[in-house]
Amino acid sequence: MSPAPDAAQREAAYRLDLRKRMRLAEEAILARAPEHDLAPDLSRITAVMELLGDPQRTFPMIHVTGTNGKTTTTRLIAGLLSATGLTVGRFTSPHLHTMRERIAIGGESISPERFLQAYDEVAPLLEIVDARSLAAGGPRMTYFEVLVAIAYVAFADAPVDVAVVEVGMGGGWDATNVADGQVAVIAPVALDHAHFLGDTIEAIATEKAGIIKADAIVVIAVQEPEVIPILQERADAVGARTAYEGNDFGVLARDIAVGGQQVSLRGLAGDYPDLFLDLHGPHQAQNAVLALAATEAFLGGGQQPLGIDLVRDAFAEATSPGRLEFVRRSPAVLVDAAHNPAGAQALATALTEEFTFVKLVGVVGILGDKDAASMLEVLEPVLDEIVVTRSTSPRAMPPGELGALAADIFGEHRVTVIADLPDAIDRAMEIADESGVAGGVVVTGSITTVADARLLLGAADA
Repeated sequence: MSPAPDAAQREAAYRLDLRKRMRLAEEAILARAPEHDLAPDLSRITAVMELLGDPQRTFPMIHVTGTNGKTTTTRLIAGLLSATGLTVGRFTSPHLHTMRERIAIGGESISPERFLQAYDEVAPLLEIVDARSLAAGGPRMTYFEVLVAIAYVAFADAPVDVAVVEVGMGGGWDATNVADGQVAVIAPVALDHAHFLGDTIEAIATEKAGIIKADAIVVIAVQEPEVIPILQERADAVGARTAYEGNDFGVLARDIAVGGQQVSLRGLAGDYPDLFLDLHGPHQAQNAVLALAATEAFLGGGQQPLGIDLVRDAFAEATSPGRLEFVRRSPAVLVDAAHNPAGAQALATALTEEFTFVKLVGVVGILGDKDAASMLEVLEPVLDEIVVTRSTSPRAMPPGELGALAADIFGEHRVTVIADLPDAIDRAMEIADESGVAGGVVVTGSITTVADARLLLGAADA
């Protein structure tokens, strides 16, 4: 039976008010210092959490850091934990299309109602902490700090059985680090965000090691040799136990399969053969085994294997939007959020191993503070042509500047510069179509470039 007109009108008015309140909340949060203009100091987020009664202490947590693979690993861990029947909170960053994506409960992005409920708890306290900080000559709370506070309040209110939390940047002074992870996950560490984390891999590893807490289990991906002593020293100092990929767990076998890959993995507590993963690239197999080991560490201290059917089902259903994701066919268009040289290398390897395009055209837009030259050098062998453009981000490198770099690396005859992303994608598809059905396009260079492309190609709700 359809609702009575007055009920329908009340529902419509409620939804309209909800959208208005959500828009106002988002505008207030976005008015704060953005993620790339952070202030590396935990005092503000600590003060807000204390005023809230430290909600981040009310649930156990798995904390994930590293340079690349953090988001996918976080999503895979959350999927495995959800498959066991737990209510899982998931925090990732940055988002593709809406800030609510960053906070998920039970596998779904937080609803506007829940987001606003948490925001209404946090907002009055932000004013108090802002005033204190400004009086002491410091900044207001940042955009990211506010979202972390909202996430932890929402997880406590739900309540969740466990939270899986990806750091925003670094580790030790990252706002998420006001909570203590029973399991710390260290994805591969590489050079990125040097202006905040340091210009050596040792400095970056030291900062990321800050999420390792007393009595935790630390699950560590394959790392550069100079990273390992730093992580182990921190673990020893706080009494944490370490488990290393390649020694305590790892990928046993990997084969390319239709739509993804077939992998056999060794966890901390057992072997898991013949798992289908709907994700592309050897780096995704490594993300999967890292997630598997982290889940075993959390649920049974690394001593009890998970059910093989549970793992198969969870991995078969896993998604990671914007990570070597098909968003169009004929010609095939993939998007990948590689935004640093290590990410570009993972993309290049996956494209070489898993795809057989006769002609592959890159649509590339990179942010101005990234190592664009190194990224282009990594991508050059796998791209037949490149269309240089920019995303909607105010931090995007001007297309002319990026095009000049690309011309030096690819040669001018392989480079097209088109300022607007929609036109750049159209031109790349035209070039790919010239080779017939086996042509393809990959859009990459930054998360905002990928987000804009997904929106343009109708994949924003995927």
